[in-house]
Amino acid sequence: MNQVDQQLICDIQKVIKNLYNIDDDGKLVMIEIPKDNKNGDYSTNIAMRLCKPLKSKPADIAGAIKESLLKECDYIESIDVAGPGFINFHIKHDSLTSNLNTIITLGDDYGKNESGQGEKVLVEYVSANPTGILHLGHARGAAWGDSVCRIMKKSGYDVLREYYVNDAGAQIDHLGQSIYARYMQQFGYDEALPEDGYYGQDVINIALDIIREHGDSYVKQDKNEVIEVFKQVGKEHELNRIKNDLHHFGCDFDSWVSEKSILEAGRVQQVIDKMVEMNLTYEADGALWFKSSQYGDDKDRVLKKSDGYYTYLTPDVAYHLYKFQRGYTTLVNLWGADHHGYIPRMKAAITAMGYPGDGLQVDIIQMVRLVENGVEVKMSKRSGNAVTLNELCDDIGVDSARYFFVSRALDTHLDFDLQLARKQSNENPVYYAQYAHARICSILNSVGDVELLDNYDLLTNQKEIDLMKHLNDFTNTVADCAKSRLVNKMCNYIQKLATLFHSYYNDCKIVDKDNWELSRQRLVLIKAVKVTLKDALDLVGVSAPEKM
Repeated sequence: MNQVDQQLICDIQKVIKNLYNIDDDGKLVMIEIPKDNKNGDYSTNIAMRLCKPLKSKPADIAGAIKESLLKECDYIESIDVAGPGFINFHIKHDSLTSNLNTIITLGDDYGKNESGQGEKVLVEYVSANPTGILHLGHARGAAWGDSVCRIMKKSGYDVLREYYVNDAGAQIDHLGQSIYARYMQQFGYDEALPEDGYYGQDVINIALDIIREHGDSYVKQDKNEVIEVFKQVGKEHELNRIKNDLHHFGCDFDSWVSEKSILEAGRVQQVIDKMVEMNLTYEADGALWFKSSQYGDDKDRVLKKSDGYYTYLTPDVAYHLYKFQRGYTTLVNLWGADHHGYIPRMKAAITAMGYPGDGLQVDIIQMVRLVENGVEVKMSKRSGNAVTLNELCDDIGVDSARYFFVSRALDTHLDFDLQLARKQSNENPVYYAQYAHARICSILNSVGDVELLDNYDLLTNQKEIDLMKHLNDFTNTVADCAKSRLVNKMCNYIQKLATLFHSYYNDCKIVDKDNWELSRQRLVLIKAVKVTLKDALDLVGVSAPEKM
C-alpha cells in the first residue's frame, strides 16, 4: 500500500525488532494523527508501551527508536520526543503528496486491502420471521449488516451475506390459520382467528389474492390441508415483500436458508443423534436435555420437549453447524438485545460439537427510538401501527435512513431524529457529506479533464496537508472497520473528510486563473478527495450525487 502511515508502522516494527528483538503481532505499534499540527504529522506511544517489558525509561527507548529511524527512513523530515515518551514525526512533503496520483488511478479500488487474508466469514442478519413487514429494528440491523459486509469484502475477507428464514415454527402455523380465517370470512363463514394470530391488513390482502386466483375452491376442502397450502402461500408472499423492501434499502443477500430445509434434510435429527452418541445429553421429565452447563452456559437446556417437539435451540444448533460445514471459519450474527442470553447456550453447543466457541461472534442491536420535534414517534400516521422500513425511506430517503442507522455504535440506543434527517442543510450529516462530493463535481466539471502531475510542491497550505494525511489514512480505516465491525468509524471518517474539504474550499481559492500551476495541483487534490469520499459513502450504502 502506498501509504506513509503503513510504511511508518513497518519501519517502527523493524527498529524494535533490531533493537530489542521484539516481534509485533500487529497490535503493538500504533500511530495516530495528532490533533495539534505542532506535534507533527504522525505520533506513536510505542516507547511507553515498551517501558514495562524492557524495564527502561520511555524517554530512553524513544531516543533510541528516533536515532534508528532517522538513519533508515529518508521520508522522515524530523522526529521529536515529547512529554513522557511520545514520538512525533514530521514527514517530508513529497511523501505526503505521493499518494494523490495513486488514489485517482485506483479509483473505486482505492482502500482495498488484504487484511482479511481470505478468511471465510458468514454474516447472518435481519432474519425476520416471514410473517409481517420490516420495522425499525430490522432496518438498523439491515443497514449495519450490509455495511459490514461491504467493508469486509473491501478488506479481503471472503464474505457471505445470509438470511435465515424461520419458516417451520408456530408462527408460520399461526400465519396459515390467520389467512384461512380471513379467507373463510370473505365467504360469510364465522371463522375465528387463532389466539396468537395475525390481525394486520396484509393477511386480509393475501386472502383476497387467493380469492382472485382460486375463487371459493378452498371453502369445501379439508381445513387442515388448506391451512398447509395457505402457510406456503403466506410465507412466499411475506418473504417476497421482505426481499423487495430490503432491495429498495440497498440490502441484497447471497444466500437464503430456511429452517424447514434444515429439518427436511435431516440435519436436526443428525445433531440429536450425534449429541446422544457423544454423551452430551440426558433424559429427565420426559424431555431430552443438553449438558450445556458443562460448556459455559448457566444451566442445561432442553433439546426435545416431552411432547416430542424440538425447542427453538435445536434447529438453531443444526443451522449453525451447517454454516461451519460449508467451510466458514467465522460466523457473525446480528441479534436483537433480547437475544443476549441466547449467546452462551449457542456457544456451548458449538464448543460441545467440536467447533471453536469463538468462531461464533454476535453483535447485539440495541433499540431505535424515532424522535420528531423532541417527541417519540411510535405509530405510523398512515396505518396506526409501528413505522415500517418503507415508510421511513419514503419520508426521509434511503440515503438518510442508512446513514443515520450506522452513524452510531450498534450496541448503543439510537434516537433517530426525523426532523434532522429531513433537512437539506449542513446540519444533516449525510447532506453535509454528499454536498462536499457534489461541490467537488461542480468544480471539476467547470474545468474539464484534470491532469495528473509529477510534482505537488505547491500544496503547502496546512489545510491541504491535513486533507492529504486524512486521505492517506483511508485504507487503514477500512481495514480497522472490517476487523472491529464498527461501521460508525467509517461515518466518522466521512464526516471528518467532508469537514476538512469544506473548510479548505472556504479558505483557499481552488481555481485561480492568475496562478494556474497552483490550481492544477489543487484540482488533483480535490479529485482525490472526490474518489475517496464516494468510496467511503458507498461502503455504508449511501450514494454520492454529482448535483444537489
